Amino acid sequence: MNIKWLLLLITTLYHLIATVWENRRIKPPGQLVNVNDRELHLYKKGAGKYTVIIEHSLGGIDGYFLIDKLAKITRTCIYDRPGYGWSEMSFSRRCSGEIVEELNQLLEKAAIEPPYILVGHSFGSYNARLYAARYPEKVAGLILTEGLHEKAMLEMSWKLRGLQIFFLSGFVMSVFGSLLGLVRILGAMAFFEMLKKELRQFPAETLKKVKRSFYRPQHWLTMGREMWNLDISARQVKEAGKIGNIPLIDIKSQTFLKRSLGTFLFSLPAADRLRDEIHAELLQLSPNSQQMFASKSDHFVWVDEPEIIIAAVREILARLEG
Repeated sequence: MNIKWLLLLITTLYHLIATVWENRRIKPPGQLVNVNDRELHLYKKGAGKYTVIIEHSLGGIDGYFLIDKLAKITRTCIYDRPGYGWSEMSFSRRCSGEIVEELNQLLEKAAIEPPYILVGHSFGSYNARLYAARYPEKVAGLILTEGLHEKAMLEMSWKLRGLQIFFLSGFVMSVFGSLLGLVRILGAMAFFEMLKKELRQFPAETLKKVKRSFYRPQHWLTMGREMWNLDISARQVKEAGKIGNIPLIDIKSQTFLKRSLGTFLFSLPAADRLRDEIHAELLQLSPNSQQMFASKSDHFVWVDEPEIIIAAVREILARLEG
């Protein structure tokens, strides 16, 4: 047998054994709640009058980096959207409209009472905004971290559409990489920490929970499906409109992606111009809005400067309790 195929076979067998071991030994930190005949994972921590609900970006795991610090301020909930983390995969369309209804059912079944402060990261900003538009009586505040806005996203240039297609193709390739165990090997070699050195600041147990999701093909398949339906989500948010007088904080990073060997092919200035348009539009969603800057961050503020998000939650709470 060719040595390459032998190594691939060994890698895949190792991955299958490791997956079985993880499923038996690594238990979800939160509770599993049945929503639409699917078990969804909800993790709550802390106490307080207001509950922070984190709506993750594509990939669905940002909140694991934040929950411990946020729980010291007020009750905080993170959940794995279907297909991520410990949540079962859903065959319904992966767009904001579906996601918002799943979240509302999840919170009701788990008896997580409002008022909520929604924290939406990147794609999660669509979900947070749509939830606030559909259930304004439940939402006390909104924080958008490197959020999206439908106007600029739906009018995106073909050059930037190419970047979107590049990411989508990467997700498809990663489905096969995770099936064969290649993603797990990269994770064990701390490849993610090499790509994003800021990940090293987080505890090993937190990184283990995050990596566990990335090792599974349903994680990457779900990312691809959410990106594939991104325009549908944008039109749903556009139809919902503004969010009234709900306090809103828009967190803007220094740049979309930091310059590196992995980004030299991308038109980063064009992406940053698009971001400028997006953040200007986001500030118009509520007359009660303000902007905070993550001056040391790229798009992944929840990794680069999580303290900015903590400060934004404190600011919303100060407004509500002042």
